[in-house]
Amino acid sequence: MRTTDRREFGAFLALLTVTAVWGSTFFMIKDVVTRLPVADLLAVRFAIASLALLVFSIGRLKLDRRTLRRGALLGVLYGVAQILQTAGLAHTAASVSGFITGLYVVATPLLSALILHTKIPRTTWLAAVLATIGLGVLSLNGFSVGYGELLTLASAIVYALHIVALGRLSDGTDALSLSLVQMVMITILCTVAALPGGITLPSSTTDWLIVIYLAVVAGALTMFAQTWAQARIDASRAAVIMALEPVWAAFFAVTLGGESITLRMIIGGLAILSAIYLVELAPRLVERRARRRERRRAEAAER
Repeated sequence: MRTTDRREFGAFLALLTVTAVWGSTFFMIKDVVTRLPVADLLAVRFAIASLALLVFSIGRLKLDRRTLRRGALLGVLYGVAQILQTAGLAHTAASVSGFITGLYVVATPLLSALILHTKIPRTTWLAAVLATIGLGVLSLNGFSVGYGELLTLASAIVYALHIVALGRLSDGTDALSLSLVQMVMITILCTVAALPGGITLPSSTTDWLIVIYLAVVAGALTMFAQTWAQARIDASRAAVIMALEPVWAAFFAVTLGGESITLRMIIGGLAILSAIYLVELAPRLVERRARRRERRRAEAAER
């Protein structure tokens, strides 16, 4: 396997792990937000995540002006998306919110083409549409457009902007520093959003353990992994891979959350997996077969 192939495959595995971790949080968050306001949860979660990254970064930080500017911009985008999604969730069903948020899968290649003038392969567009259909099958059970849906749509566009910007601004050499600056900026924005009602802290050991998992594993580590991976794989492909998040969410809801598997889960999950195969795995197989044919021709010519 060539060095470029290994790097891209490593990025693919990193994003796959990120989506699995994100998917594992849904049934936990669904439980903890019954006792902790959503904005307060975000503020506490990202504050702990920032501290965790800071401790891990000691002796490894490279905080020059370039990293600070890039990290601040990325953090603002992600923080605004979190706040818009949270505000929208208060006015729409969770399933509808999940589907609309997942529209960043289509918005990402569109924004890449409009802003960066990136040429998007037809297979990527097809995979994005297929992933969106899968998200709809998994998530939707009735749909109407109102205030909450519009806020959530705005969050999906900002998430897509974050993915595009991260792919452009992350070069892989300063992933840790860039992740830390992003996390601090997200913490500031979420804290400002939570302050009007006062910040409520978790009141039990179980809730603290959930918040720490959300912060350290699903916050700090996934932010670093996503930042590192997107320096090695283009934004449109990254968005399609991250569409696996609701598939993992369904998996963990069934295996750990006590939910029952449904036909919708199977059909929606297969559609998203097909999109991942189309954009990520199929081209690798085609390229590998082409290289094998070239080797055989070269060997035949030498005889």
